[in-house]
Amino acid sequence: MNTPRLRAAYAIATWFGCGRFPWGPGTAGSAAAVAIALVLHRYAGFAPWHFALLAAALAWPAVWAAGVVAEHSGIEDPGFVVVDEVLGQWIALAGVARWSGIGVLAAFLLFRLFDIWKPFPVRQLERLPGGIGINADDALAGIYAALVLWLAGCFNLR
Repeated sequence: MNTPRLRAAYAIATWFGCGRFPWGPGTAGSAAAVAIALVLHRYAGFAPWHFALLAAALAWPAVWAAGVVAEHSGIEDPGFVVVDEVLGQWIALAGVARWSGIGVLAAFLLFRLFDIWKPFPVRQLERLPGGIGINADDALAGIYAALVLWLAGCFNLR
C-alpha cells in the first residue's frame, strides 16, 4: 500500500479501519454507518431522506474503492471491504418513517437480515464485476430494508 491511490482505496473500502474488526466486520461497518447517522441527525438535523442522498454520494467512491482493493488483494469480494455495508445501511435508514431509537434499530436489524439472507435477486447482484458487484447486493438489501420500514410507517397511526 505504498501509493496514495491505494491508501485512499483501502481507507474508503475498509471504512477507515472498521473492516479490520476481527468479529463481524460487516456488522462493524453497519454500526459505524448508524453511529455517523446518529451524529448527523443530532447535530446537523439530517432527516431520514438525507441518508439516501448520502448513499448516492458515496456510491461512486464505494464502487471505485472496493474494485481497487479487490483487484489489489486478489480476492473477489474481500470480507474486510465494508463500505458496501455503509452504503446499504444508509439506504435502509432512508426508509425510517419517524426518527427514533426503535426506527434506527429496526433499520440496522433489517439491513443486516437482508444482507445476510440475500433474498432474490440480491445474491445474483454479487456476480456483477468488481466494485459494482461488491456494492450492488448491499444497496439492494438496503432498499429492501427501506421498503419494509416505509411500509411499516404507512400503518403507523399517530
